[in-house]
Amino acid sequence: MKNKVLEVKDLHFYYGEIKAIKGISFDVYEGEVITLLGANGAGKTTTLQSISGLIKGTLRGDIYFMGERINGLRPHAIAGKGLAQCLEGRLIFPQLTVMENLMMGAYLNRDRGAIKQDLDYVFTLFPRLFERKTQQGGTLSGGEQQMLAVGRALMQKPKLLMMDEPSLGLAPLLIEEIFRAIKKINSDGIPILLVEQNSNVALSVTTRGYVMETGEIKFTGTAESLLGNDEIRKAYLGVE
Repeated sequence: MKNKVLEVKDLHFYYGEIKAIKGISFDVYEGEVITLLGANGAGKTTTLQSISGLIKGTLRGDIYFMGERINGLRPHAIAGKGLAQCLEGRLIFPQLTVMENLMMGAYLNRDRGAIKQDLDYVFTLFPRLFERKTQQGGTLSGGEQQMLAVGRALMQKPKLLMMDEPSLGLAPLLIEEIFRAIKKINSDGIPILLVEQNSNVALSVTTRGYVMETGEIKFTGTAESLLGNDEIRKAYLGVE
């Protein structure tokens, strides 16, 4: 039986008096790609940032990572336990080179041999980053910046990778390239929690999906069952 990597139990999140997340629960197991789907304002990004500690507000409920309750831990402490997040909008360091950005992801690692192995893996996954390793991050294309954001997260040696809208603003060919990398990362043993509005491409790599609306989970199921439900396809996935 596969081990549970992440467990979210009855999660509520408040911005002041505004209740953004309304008691959601879900799990991520080893080997899975779990996708949170839904329109803007559904609470997907708030959910990820609640898990990683990157958001200010009132959180209630329980979040367990690798069996340990991580509620209330500071973001760097959560990251140090092996939970990495690629933020929406990429948010690389534009003045730093590609190599310097990648090394920022390895700041907790003191094993030079391991760092070299991780760099080799990232450059194999994204050869364009190797070609541009001395180039400033801010001069890269949007797709290359997304590759860099993913590569930097991988340099943390994550036990779980959370990704927020990796296809945002990218051309179709670059979206295909990013999602090929997501499949490869997952097949190499890293479970992924994905937030994505592009439902078709997300469900092509998904083990299970959760459809969110106004801070609640409305539906859950396999990729096939979600795509096969006409109500979900039309109302939530934008598929006729």
